Amino acid sequence: MQTVDHKDILTRFKNGDLGREQAAALLTGAHPDSAARHAPLTTAVAPPRAAVSQPPPARALTTAPAGGGPPLPADGYAITALHGRFPDADGLDAFWHTAVLGGRDAGRRTSGSPAGAGAGAGAGADDFDAVFFGLTPQDAALMDPQERLLLEVLWQTLETAGCTGARLDTLTAADGEPRAVGVYVAHDPLGRAAVAQAPAGDAPAAAGAGVTLPARLSTLLDLRGPGHCVGGGGAAFLVALHQALSALRAGECGAALVGAVGLQPGPARRHPQGAEGGQGVGAVLLRPLAAALAAGDTVHAVVRATAVAHPGRHARDAAADRLARRALAAAGVTAAGVGLRETETTVAATTGDTGAATGLAALVRAVLQLRHGTLLPAPGDSSAAPWARPHDQSGRELPRRATVAVRPTAGSPAAHVLLEEPPRRGPEPIASGPAGPAAASGELVLLSAPTPEHLAATARLLADRVLPADAVEHGTQDGRRLLAALARELRLGRAVRDCRLAVVARDTGELGAALRAFAEDQAGAGGLDGAEDRDGAGGLDGAGDRDGAGGLDGAEDRDGADDRAGAGDRAGADDRDGAGDQDRAEDRAGAGDQDRAEDRAGAGDRTGADDQDGADDRAGAGAGGARGSVRCADLRGAQGPGVLFGELPETRAYLAALWRGRRLDALARLWLAGVDVSAADTAGAAPVLALPTSALLRRPLREAGCPATDGPTPS
Repeated sequence: MQTVDHKDILTRFKNGDLGREQAAALLTGAHPDSAARHAPLTTAVAPPRAAVSQPPPARALTTAPAGGGPPLPADGYAITALHGRFPDADGLDAFWHTAVLGGRDAGRRTSGSPAGAGAGAGAGADDFDAVFFGLTPQDAALMDPQERLLLEVLWQTLETAGCTGARLDTLTAADGEPRAVGVYVAHDPLGRAAVAQAPAGDAPAAAGAGVTLPARLSTLLDLRGPGHCVGGGGAAFLVALHQALSALRAGECGAALVGAVGLQPGPARRHPQGAEGGQGVGAVLLRPLAAALAAGDTVHAVVRATAVAHPGRHARDAAADRLARRALAAAGVTAAGVGLRETETTVAATTGDTGAATGLAALVRAVLQLRHGTLLPAPGDSSAAPWARPHDQSGRELPRRATVAVRPTAGSPAAHVLLEEPPRRGPEPIASGPAGPAAASGELVLLSAPTPEHLAATARLLADRVLPADAVEHGTQDGRRLLAALARELRLGRAVRDCRLAVVARDTGELGAALRAFAEDQAGAGGLDGAEDRDGAGGLDGAGDRDGAGGLDGAEDRDGADDRAGAGDRAGADDRDGAGDQDRAEDRAGAGDQDRAEDRAGAGDRTGADDQDGADDRAGAGAGGARGSVRCADLRGAQGPGVLFGELPETRAYLAALWRGRRLDALARLWLAGVDVSAADTAGAAPVLALPTSALLRRPLREAGCPATDGPTPS
């Protein structure tokens, strides 16, 4: 009989009906609550800073974790990127500054804040960069402002994580599908702006816009994971995060974007009493912690457990406390091990009532306090305080932990999230650059954007934020290492767009000077090299017709008379439509005589005797380009798949060989001719390098069909 009882206990534990501590207690014959009472407690923990009652000590689970399915793995899920805009804070640095001051000095702006725009989430909500996202002004004007804001922050969150380029393809679902990123969003009621702007007869469709919001955002961002939207309520973001973790556990996606936007009526400002009028928008990117660490991702915090439920007819406070116990038990953590509790009350003084973004603001506050090891002023406190690291009774150091909770309101659920600081690791070394003769050749830095204006603005932003002229020592070893890491990050972490830039530099000082000079030249010339007709009449360098009459560099017929790079037989006598001898061509393009293939790509004749770009150097420095000079191309009018088919394994092998051989000039020429050379350089793991996001040139959106003529606002 004893054996049967033990088997029943183990079965119930496996099914999630019993918690680990309760099962152990039953198996040993101890009192069910004794394990919880004698669990190790922590010492030297800062007192919880929250305006809510402390939850009772953790007790064993008697039901499966909310949402069903297996419990969270022990190592949890990593927040690998977060981005947000709140009242008086356009970005998380400004948000932290405002929060540390406890609401003082609200007028401080970051250098990237649009002047006079209020620097809040809702400031300039009608300003939008439609071109950047491939939309017409008419389509953008018909979008709800919340949808436009979500689109911006989801993209910027992906860029912050280095996942808009080649790395995005590595985020796969259990079945191997690439770009499997779930989209889970929380928002206030949509449709009011859409209804007001929709043409006659279309109002009902516009009013139901929120139902398909994740699908539309996934389409615009080309993401292939699941999604769901949660409308309204202070806990909406935390509910969306809970759902995203369920999809990650099930293997439906390799990562999940969780965003929220709340645009309350009134101007964007803080309200110490939590009154109406707060605004906020932001997002986080989630991955399994093990996968994030293996990929070299930045881990801002770890989600250990979540719990969500409606209170039913029970008291709301009781429901919130029940969820707190559930989340703590799922992670095997006692209440004494939590040093910070963020709630809708602690957030109100910083952001006001942010509606569906309330949980987001609370989570951002918690993550930033974990990152800085500093506890923000609680309501009624005057200053921030150091957050002492906790230890157990034996003196063993424990991670800092925080909970984020939003209590239920009428018609909305309660939610509870347990966060933990990331595993402590030694300082991440910046990936070393080449040594010896390879170092003398410099690094190839590739940049792209949707228009020449975006390219120049992004180049300027990169130079100002990462390569300040007064803080870079030319020629130092650290400068070369940073340059190698930066070049790699731009290749792997950024999307490939039509307007492209290539520069070979030996250190960060040289690169910064080249990018600044390029941005200034573009501001004065009004286009790439000031020599092209963007409508297609002048060709890339003023010598061709983009529609096929003149060729990309003045030497080809784009409809098939020649190879797109204008050099004859670049890929080895391979006719683009497959009419040639493909096997022989591919052998030449990487599987056979690689040195000969590289010579055909332009790396063999660097002296200018056979200039494959039609004897034209875009920066005026010869066939190879002067070191530190920028070469660029506008491919918006180009037709066809490019010089080489990137999908072919032989082509990928060929491009990888060019990177291994450091044939930088050949790679630059292929890049400017339309080839995606970035994805081939993926060998070896390297930490993700945080870079400023691409410049957005926001313009006011007028009535549909009447694009604004106002100048853009870079951000």
